[in-house]
Amino acid sequence: MTEQSLKNKTILITGASQGLGAETAKACAAAGATVILMARSQKKLEKVYDDIVAAGSPEPFAMCFDMIHAEEKEFDYLAQTIVEATQGKLDGVIHCASYFYALSPLDFQTVSEWVNQYRINTVAPMALTRAVLPMLKESEDASVIFVGESHGETPQAYWGGFGASKAALNYLCKVVADEWERFPNLRANVLVPGSINSPQRIKTHPGESASERKNMTDITPDFVWWASEASRGRSGEIVYL
Repeated sequence: MTEQSLKNKTILITGASQGLGAETAKACAAAGATVILMARSQKKLEKVYDDIVAAGSPEPFAMCFDMIHAEEKEFDYLAQTIVEATQGKLDGVIHCASYFYALSPLDFQTVSEWVNQYRINTVAPMALTRAVLPMLKESEDASVIFVGESHGETPQAYWGGFGASKAALNYLCKVVADEWERFPNLRANVLVPGSINSPQRIKTHPGESASERKNMTDITPDFVWWASEASRGRSGEIVYL
């Protein structure tokens, strides 16, 4: 993979204000992509934006968007905003945004917790992918990456709504890949980061030492590779990094 493997590509990254989303955005920009940073926090987005510009990477776009309350019209409006900003160019989406409450027995988990985790972890990736699909179809080579979690395939006590929403995300990816089979320029895959030094991992595993986890920058090259043309022809996979 060359240093500029994403040159001339435009890639939308959700959850780009912190953690894996921010690091993935920086890595994609360093590989030559024009990245669209999307998250709820304007202030945090500005910091990532400034870091990318300071590194000499292509100037990104930054868009504040609250996915937890958005319906079709909001996602459609967002897609139209992207069309206007990029002249309709979009070559990929990396769904890094994630919502997690806390590990707990089902006795203590509420309906609202489950609904919100499904909204961000499953429904929003579907809605956003659907909204920008016309642009992806116009791309010569487009890759959609969903960020998975091991408990989406291996159910375990206390992971409840979060694990279930990630299991649904795996299903979503398989459906998307199957529907896109007739489009050789489109692909969708799930990447499972594993144990990394991210805010979410620290929250889910408070007793785990930093030395037991990978740095986020250890896996961002994998995201760049799967976003690049090097991964063309591979779709519907769940990949553990």
